[in-house]
Amino acid sequence: MKKQKTIVQANFLKFLIFALAMQERFAEILLPLALPGTLTYSIPEALADSIKVGGRVVVTVGKRKQYTGLVTELHSDETRTAGFEVKGIDSVEDGEPLVSPKQIDFWQWMADYYMCTPGEVMKAALPAMLKKAERIGRAVRKRNEPLVWADVGAEAVESQLSEAQSRALEQIHAAWQGPKKQSKRVCLLHGVTSSGKTEVYIRLIKETLAKGEQVLYLLPEIALTTQITTRLGRVFGRKMGVYHSRFPDGKRAEVYRKQASDAPFELILGVRSALFLPFKRLGLIIVDEEHETSYKQQDPAPRYHARDAAIVLAQQLDAKVLLGTATPSLETYRNACAGKYGKVELTERFGGVEQPQIVVEDIKELRRKKLMKTPFSPRLLDEMHVALGRKEQVILFQNRRGYAPVLSCRSCGWTPRCTACDVSLTYHAQADRLVCHYCGASYPVPKQCPQCGDTELKDLGFGTEKIEEAVRAVFPDARVARMDLDTTRAASSYTKIIENFQRGDTDILIGTQMVTKGLDFDRVSVVGILNADQSLSVPDFRAAERTFHMMAQVAGRAGRRGKRGLVVLQTHQPKLPLIGQVVRGDYTAFYGSQMAERGLFNYPPEVRVIDIHLKHRDDRYAEEAAKMLGQLLRPHFGDNLLGPYKPAVARVQRLFIRKLMLKVPANLSAVGIRQTLLAARDMLLEQPHFKSTTLFFDVDPL
Repeated sequence: MKKQKTIVQANFLKFLIFALAMQERFAEILLPLALPGTLTYSIPEALADSIKVGGRVVVTVGKRKQYTGLVTELHSDETRTAGFEVKGIDSVEDGEPLVSPKQIDFWQWMADYYMCTPGEVMKAALPAMLKKAERIGRAVRKRNEPLVWADVGAEAVESQLSEAQSRALEQIHAAWQGPKKQSKRVCLLHGVTSSGKTEVYIRLIKETLAKGEQVLYLLPEIALTTQITTRLGRVFGRKMGVYHSRFPDGKRAEVYRKQASDAPFELILGVRSALFLPFKRLGLIIVDEEHETSYKQQDPAPRYHARDAAIVLAQQLDAKVLLGTATPSLETYRNACAGKYGKVELTERFGGVEQPQIVVEDIKELRRKKLMKTPFSPRLLDEMHVALGRKEQVILFQNRRGYAPVLSCRSCGWTPRCTACDVSLTYHAQADRLVCHYCGASYPVPKQCPQCGDTELKDLGFGTEKIEEAVRAVFPDARVARMDLDTTRAASSYTKIIENFQRGDTDILIGTQMVTKGLDFDRVSVVGILNADQSLSVPDFRAAERTFHMMAQVAGRAGRRGKRGLVVLQTHQPKLPLIGQVVRGDYTAFYGSQMAERGLFNYPPEVRVIDIHLKHRDDRYAEEAAKMLGQLLRPHFGDNLLGPYKPAVARVQRLFIRKLMLKVPANLSAVGIRQTLLAARDMLLEQPHFKSTTLFFDVDPL
């Protein structure tokens, strides 16, 4: 009897195994498309053993369109496919997973928080070559180029820390390693320009690598990787990889694959997209120049902020975060002051070098007295002459590229405007074209005014091209270079301009905000800020913060080795409190005044903001759609919903734009807000005449 029972149990087990084997198996596939979720595909028996979560497969969408997708889940739940025709997976791209479950979790968080789809995150996260079918492996191997970002001549020399740097290092450790309830996973290193923050970073990187952990070092701009790659390459050599969008896609795919392998780079230096690389044992993320707006992705989705996303990634992977800057963002400094982040300060420059002297020149008064015949005040010209005579270097900052922002008819005031965007065209003398800085379209320069026929068109204002022309006229023997978007389009142009200036082959460097971003030059003694209050005229609650950051950062380029530098700050409003705060280097006063203003008008960081953008080819429909969306949302949010309104530039690339702004108090549920916004969006877009409306959300906009 006992034997019969055992036989019955064995047969039942065999039957169960057979029944399970006969069940159809399915895979959830994430595609790099703006779909609300995954698509379900059946797994052919021949591919069953090779399909894994995190691996890539080729599937057909619709009748013929093939895509490379990512397997996010395997299951046998036929109820999830009831009523649908389920296609089979066409082929397998990877024998091993390319994306880890933790990465997929991070993508999902990003999609939820920034109100986009996981497919849009996938599209941003993977190099283009890893989203194409079949040719991938062959294309990468065919290039077979050396990893040029790994410096073979590495030096493991210890640059001794000063007493202030050593103290800062100890304080960072204390913030990270205190009692559990008091320790801070995120720490702000607030160090004045040239205080030696990079040396502290290097020491922390060495300590982290010694523990067998990886480090991600984020920078806001590709231009900055030129200097820091050389500096870190001497220390870490082949342990370091570099990742940014100026690399050919094959190289980006190669770095990605290496990070997913069993022998990844221990240190990754990169811009915001480096967040999406696979890390198996990440221990530290350094976010250098954390205040920089370049960390925010504007278009397309996901419109994420790399600093904030880095903090979430570190939390998911149990890593530490160091935020470094001389001019913290208000959000970061508030968190540090409130005790949410650790706060460490470096208040003196390395080697005892003094902060630069800042001289304010009232250009409005100088022009009234007819003392400014060039874009440069007499004091700035004198100081440039002296610096060049001593074989020292000069940086001139003008945050507007092109030759002149506006051309205007002298008789009737007509100005040429873009036919696709609601903006005036910028004159570029080098190309002898009028260019739209929003859509990139260019137009020939008119020979006469189409409105009145006058042949005299005058250029108004100064761009970097006109500044360069003026410099060459006043200093004909000087070696001059310009660094802006127009001169840095080629992949190696950043490197060439910066290296020439660093070697002393350039005397005067003219640039836009690119020259403000943490570059370190030995011979710069004079910095000229040519129109300090220009950015204050922008209708944006962050205008003052951006202006302070730019001026303080560019001023910090002066006098960085053994000698006090001089900054000549030209402004129309010398009595502005902001100007005084920059002159004194008084971040605390700036922070206090800005926080009082933000609190008064209920702006971040007192609240969070979500901007809602609507675009349509017909201005009437754009207006009606925005009004309807406002009506749907106002019962839920009341006075916290502002708009709809026309932005300063209300038409770009032939699409008319309307916006609404939602101020989100801390006590409101993020999940509830997201559900309400998405439901209102879907309700609006279901209306037949609004189906062609583009609608998207920008969470924490800049």
